[in-house]
Amino acid sequence: MLSFLSSFLIAQTSFPLTFREGSPNFIAEPQEVRTLPGELNDVLVFNSNSPEVIETEGILLSTFPSSGKRMPNSHLNQPLEGRFDVFTHHISRPAYGQRTLYQGLLVHNPTSKTIIIKVLQGASYRTSPDAPFINLPSLVEDPSGRVFSGPGSRLMGDILRGVNHNKFPTRIILRPRESRMLFTLPISPSNGRSTFMRLYSDGPVYMANLAMYEVPNLNMNEGEDKPKKISYRKPTLNEWRYLVTTGRLVTPRDLPPTPKDQDLGEDTIYGRVAGISVGSEWVARLTDEPNKTDLSIPQRGQAFSYPLSTVTTGTHGTKQIQSAPMVVRYPDTAYRAHGNYGVHYNLILPMTNKTSARQTVEISLQTPFKKNEYADRLVFAHRPQGQVFFRGTVKVAYATRDGQPQERYFHLVQRRGQQGDALVRINLEPGERREVEVDFLYPPDATPPQVLTVKTLNLFYGRSH
Repeated sequence: MLSFLSSFLIAQTSFPLTFREGSPNFIAEPQEVRTLPGELNDVLVFNSNSPEVIETEGILLSTFPSSGKRMPNSHLNQPLEGRFDVFTHHISRPAYGQRTLYQGLLVHNPTSKTIIIKVLQGASYRTSPDAPFINLPSLVEDPSGRVFSGPGSRLMGDILRGVNHNKFPTRIILRPRESRMLFTLPISPSNGRSTFMRLYSDGPVYMANLAMYEVPNLNMNEGEDKPKKISYRKPTLNEWRYLVTTGRLVTPRDLPPTPKDQDLGEDTIYGRVAGISVGSEWVARLTDEPNKTDLSIPQRGQAFSYPLSTVTTGTHGTKQIQSAPMVVRYPDTAYRAHGNYGVHYNLILPMTNKTSARQTVEISLQTPFKKNEYADRLVFAHRPQGQVFFRGTVKVAYATRDGQPQERYFHLVQRRGQQGDALVRINLEPGERREVEVDFLYPPDATPPQVLTVKTLNLFYGRSH
């Protein structure tokens, strides 16, 4: 089974690019690349993706204190309180046998007061049978949420639509010093699971994401040497508590990141994430200047773009790194939450036609080749091939000319270097102003950066809104 996440163990070295001006394999589109306004909020994210592949039992991510633990280095001593999110993705690949792995999220109240954790929203999917990877067209309109490929695609589409799975409780009440399981979910061998939750806790709690195989029931009748048939069960609360107290970090580990003081360019190892990152949402109004209210559309035949989910070696000339910083992390894991998996991007474009002629404007999501330079162009492939670099749902909201609100969902599949189809095409009369809102959660099964592009067509034609 292929690795589920394109999570930057090595920066895209399996797809080398040697770009030369005039090369027949590439398209260099001259257009302005702008810094994305806004910034990440300060909501903490319990972010567990390392090691991505689980071969043995143990601790994946623990924010418990290290005191009283057999393996102190397995714990990060970071309480969570108020609004915070949980994102986890792991693959089960047992080193021995074919037993079902259970992923358990243990929460603990360290105080002398009762604490209530509210589950505001939660969803979780396995690759099989919930969301297998299938081939899909590059753009499919999906009003009902039935189009997806892979658990990351389906998971973020559900969260975007406000879906809440009933496998999670609506709230958990923790008495003083009490521990409880927020969830215990199975992952069958050679399968992956992605989970996302929005939580609110009215007091500080510690959390641990743990991995344990199904436990055999060895009930025997008196006088028997061995059971007639072995059955299995999921771990109990006490078994989870014992694991967090005595267990070690799951091994083998992923490749550690390249030290921050070394710039290896395309050979940079980003590592995978295990820790607490800062930032669950990026909300912005895209305007001409910070204190302005309008976004002037490009001149006819021209375009400008805003990079999304930028990483340290892929800012497209803006020098803006959008990857969420880490509050705490294990030393062999990523310095930032590269990819911003699960981060909600909510972007409003108050487009204004300041020309004297009617114009037609397209808005699209694109996946150019990752570059750290060229703020005046984007590089695409004539025939995009290879692995998928974006696979997920985007919502577009706007009002028609007669004021009718429109809310449309599109599932996108893009390979590296793909220019992408238009999400919406808007006609603007001279002086007219129309707002378009672009909304999505960055899907786990994706490789950033992408760009949001606004283009004014050379001619007025075609169906538009």
